[in-house]
Amino acid sequence: MQITSAMKMVSAAKLKKAQDAITAMRPYADKLTELLQGLSATLDSDGGSKFAEQREVNKVLVVAITSNRGLCGAFNSNIIKEGNRLASEAYAGKQVDFVTIGKKGNDILSKSNTVVENNNQVFDDLTFENVAAVAQKLMDLYTDGSYDKIELIYNKFKNAATQIVMTEQFLPIVAAETEGNVSLDYIFEPSKEEIVETLIPKSLKTQLYKAVRDSFASEHGARMTAMHKATDNAAELRDSLTLTYNKARQAAITNEILEIVGGAEALNN
Repeated sequence: MQITSAMKMVSAAKLKKAQDAITAMRPYADKLTELLQGLSATLDSDGGSKFAEQREVNKVLVVAITSNRGLCGAFNSNIIKEGNRLASEAYAGKQVDFVTIGKKGNDILSKSNTVVENNNQVFDDLTFENVAAVAQKLMDLYTDGSYDKIELIYNKFKNAATQIVMTEQFLPIVAAETEGNVSLDYIFEPSKEEIVETLIPKSLKTQLYKAVRDSFASEHGARMTAMHKATDNAAELRDSLTLTYNKARQAAITNEILEIVGGAEALNN
């Protein structure tokens, strides 16, 4: 109980920092994604970007983001279940490979699926640069035709007790849907091509970094909740054992008293 209580306190301390990081990042990442989708819509008439190229889906790459450590409830198993569901149902009959970020996902998914790369070192030093290097590899795998579609699955942080399993399309980029005849009017400076070359890769790297940050905050929330429940269960078990011990002790004392009384009666007789 002392161990689980200490783990709960550690996760609570780490959660605050991770929660502040993802909360501060979301508005920027969401706005950048909005701009990216709007830009993709304007590029349709020009043949689009290489990252928005729609191809027949035969080879799918799933990026599963889990944690390096356990003791966090159903946090990892939910991602693994969703990954297996995508492979067996959503993309049945197609080639589905995995890239894992996190040791736990790699350990389980590699037993029944093809894991082409594991990046559990990302959590050792969670910086934008380290995650951007993984995102660049994913972009290269898409542009060279190794895969026709790339999906992300991760736990989105809602609060300490709630994590939502998310499945997001990473590549190809999905253009923004506009209602009716509403058109997005952009003024490009210096030029549309230069903006595409810089904005789209940056946005994709930010999207992956946000997903990893979401997962990181969710992990600490899930672990804090799991350790809180474990501590409560241990306290109940301790109280139950104390009661059982006291009953046994009381019964032993009662037997001893009866033996003494019995012996005294025998001497009197």
